[in-house]
Amino acid sequence: MTDSARAIENLLYTYADRIDRGDLDGVAELFAHGRIHGVEGGGPETVFEGPERVRALYGRTTRIHDDTGTPKTKHLTTNAIIEVDDEAGTATAQSSYLVTQATAGLPLQVIVTGRYRDTFHRIDGRWWFDTRTMYVDQTGELSHHLLT
Repeated sequence: MTDSARAIENLLYTYADRIDRGDLDGVAELFAHGRIHGVEGGGPETVFEGPERVRALYGRTTRIHDDTGTPKTKHLTTNAIIEVDDEAGTATAQSSYLVTQATAGLPLQVIVTGRYRDTFHRIDGRWWFDTRTMYVDQTGELSHHLLT
């Protein structure tokens, strides 16, 4: 794996780690030069560009539990296929995710699975998310994770 591909893989894992720690500001920072597409080809209301909009998205949708300051989840990102164009400073990735959760009222279980389709760009030697499109494949009990 190239150094760029490894850096991008680490970016995928950083996203998962930050959301599981309840660090929504840190998640938003990953999109300082990018955006999240909530729906592929969706209208402007489904695009969250820049850290302020990404932070607002997670703040209004992710339940943070008072006793831990976290969503009590574990996001597992797997099967990452990363294609890098080092000369252009761009890359793409497709990966799968699985989220587990356990709370006082919810035994440990898988609550959602899906796929990410990401693009990246390099700015001043650092890789950043350009776009992230999220696809949900399967859902379980989400009431302890989502606010809406």
